[in-house]
Amino acid sequence: RPVLGLILNAVLCAPLAAQPAGLAEEAGRFVWELEAEGFGGFSGLEVSADGATFTALSDRGRYLSARIERDGAGRIIGIAAGPVRALVPPAPGAWAAYEIDSEGLAIAPDGTAYVSFEGIHTVFRFDGLSQPAVALPQHADFAGMIANASLEALAIGPDGALYTLPERSGHLARPFPIYRFADGAWRKVASLPRRDDFLPVGADFGPDGLFYLLERRFSLVRGFASRVRRFSLDAGGLSGEELLFESRAGRYHDLEGLAVWRDADGRIRLTMISDDNFNFLQATEIVEYVLREDGEDGVASEGAGG
Repeated sequence: RPVLGLILNAVLCAPLAAQPAGLAEEAGRFVWELEAEGFGGFSGLEVSADGATFTALSDRGRYLSARIERDGAGRIIGIAAGPVRALVPPAPGAWAAYEIDSEGLAIAPDGTAYVSFEGIHTVFRFDGLSQPAVALPQHADFAGMIANASLEALAIGPDGALYTLPERSGHLARPFPIYRFADGAWRKVASLPRRDDFLPVGADFGPDGLFYLLERRFSLVRGFASRVRRFSLDAGGLSGEELLFESRAGRYHDLEGLAVWRDADGRIRLTMISDDNFNFLQATEIVEYVLREDGEDGVASEGAGG
């Protein structure tokens, strides 16, 4: 395994051309290691408004909260984590082991949390993450979604409505449907055109009220590529697409969770977390980008390789 790991790392980290230009630049990377049962597999992320704390959700029905330590330049230099806890089902035994595939996380200002499960195509509400889950009604489309590739991304809009979309649309030429939950029901409000092989994996609404979408592309040879785009999204639909960054393949691990907030310098910051898939070849990594000031030029920084 060590030999295989060295070979794959050399392939994934081989120098490539610079990534496409975008509106954001890399602000830091931090590999997070923690000796705790259940640590890893993170696919959902919520960061506090001041960037000091976060909650991370794994794809095995577990979560933890942590405090971030930063240096003078705002780079993450340490994380103080609480215990890894399990989500509480609606009733004992309500979730079979194969159904516990929690992917998207959204937490409202009052502490109410929402988690999307892609195996059973359902979003659950928690009055607090330590409280029992309550299933939200399903849209009629949910039952026909692809197993292990449905409700991957979840976000709360400025008006308190929930938004979600599947990881796969079911066809290479079929747009990704975007659903909005308000007044007790889901409604399809927009479609995201499918123009390439990037797939949605995480979402958040920023302090500017815009919808930020994290997407990934996977190559067995090159590894993962990631990008973030932002849009205007409301009950009227989707508009105003902007590319914030797109990484070259192999630059990062499997980034799946996204949180958007405004830092102490007034810049919008994108914080992302990777899913290590409980694989020794992958790592839990936190990657941050900041939006450049108006008038700043250049390609988003590649920083150190690896």
